[in-house]
Amino acid sequence: MPIQTTIFREYDIRGLFQQELHQRSVKLIGYHLGERIGGNKIVSIGYDARSHSPQLRDWLTSGLNAAGCTVLDMGMVATPVNYFSNYQKIGSLLSDSGESNLQDPHLEASPDASIMITGSHNPPEYNGFKITLNQAPFFGKDIYALGDAIINDASREIPDNTKRTLIDVKTPYINFMVKHFSHLQGLDKKIVIDCGNGVAGTVINDIFNQLSFDYTGLYCEPDGTFPNHHPDPSVEANLADVKVVLEKEGDIAFAYDGDADRIAVLTHKHNIKGDQMALLYTLGMENPTVIGEVKCSQVMYDELERRGATAIMYKTGHSNLKVKMKETNADLACEVSGHIFFKHRYFGYDDAIYATLRMLELIHQGIDIDQEIEALPQVFSTEEIKVETTEEEKFAIIDAVKQLLQDPPANFPTIKNIIDVDGVRINFEHGWGLVRASNTTPVLVTRFESTDEALAKEYERAVNKLILLAQNSVQGSGFGVQNEV
Repeated sequence: MPIQTTIFREYDIRGLFQQELHQRSVKLIGYHLGERIGGNKIVSIGYDARSHSPQLRDWLTSGLNAAGCTVLDMGMVATPVNYFSNYQKIGSLLSDSGESNLQDPHLEASPDASIMITGSHNPPEYNGFKITLNQAPFFGKDIYALGDAIINDASREIPDNTKRTLIDVKTPYINFMVKHFSHLQGLDKKIVIDCGNGVAGTVINDIFNQLSFDYTGLYCEPDGTFPNHHPDPSVEANLADVKVVLEKEGDIAFAYDGDADRIAVLTHKHNIKGDQMALLYTLGMENPTVIGEVKCSQVMYDELERRGATAIMYKTGHSNLKVKMKETNADLACEVSGHIFFKHRYFGYDDAIYATLRMLELIHQGIDIDQEIEALPQVFSTEEIKVETTEEEKFAIIDAVKQLLQDPPANFPTIKNIIDVDGVRINFEHGWGLVRASNTTPVLVTRFESTDEALAKEYERAVNKLILLAQNSVQGSGFGVQNEV
């Protein structure tokens, strides 16, 4: 079968099982990725609940073995458990049920890479790979270069070789969480969680049980067909069930995406967004450095600086934020969608289970979450709005928007300044508008915010007109704006 270049994305490798992620393409991914793994060439692999994930593991393992790697298999895990393996000594992960031919010096080292097989929050027919090399994300130009190498080597035949060493990462991960949050033992709150039949349930019940939490768990059994609702907690409709239980019997609720690196936090009054979570989490930090993506509210940046924190605006994307965190030695990073990255007391990657425990810790400390949210300046924000385009046109349209902003239309709202770290974020007198090209789909993403609801709509109309002008100048047609649902 042919190898599709479209599977090589900005942050990961992703595609349809069998149509795009098939035996040839996945074995070649394993082989060429294995060629890039240095050190002892030891790589840990985990996978999500999708029915085809074990098959992808076998094909990937064959490619890695062909490249001379040693493969460690942690089985079905949450993505943050996979990330966690990069910071553990290999000897502490070896499973009693598995044979190992690893050399003694290797047992004191950490894996040189990890690969998580996951389709995240995408429909069941999708799957993919999130890759970490030397404790850093493998993304962007490195993924595109990997794709080029694979396309140029598409005729290579790689034999089946599923030799691997079984490891247990879930147990040390659970033990870490229970130890670090032992002060929450028997927390006097009724908690509701919705795992969405993703892989959060492979660890969170054990953690909550060992901490003697009073909780109700919804859809904690992993099922890659996602029979109850789609595992994307940023979509309001997917929170319907957890809200019902919260209303009846809970004090606070949490929901997770398919691979448990993204979180939703709900109280009786609020669905707390990622940028609001960041403001809550920093209440317990002294002069932190916090990175937010370009979609984050201006309230977050202003409030952080008012508190004496250092606030940095950067590109959207979990890989981008991890790299920027390491560069700036930041304590925390966030995306509006619920990716929360803790370096403060943790390892600097996005982990929804850890974020849950840090939120419960705030409650344990007596912080009234609703009161903190309601004390923030009130602004009116749109949800993310997607503007359909094509892969070929989307970045050209952003360039055209930047060009038009050098001499905007006469009736365009007054511009204070422009931030172009990721697309274009236009700061107006009483708010801002954003237009950026998605790195993963053929759309532009827009968002608007103002202290006045009518102004937010005015900014939206003005920027949408500018997008249409830019689109026309790039020579295309058929734009449609749709609210993300």
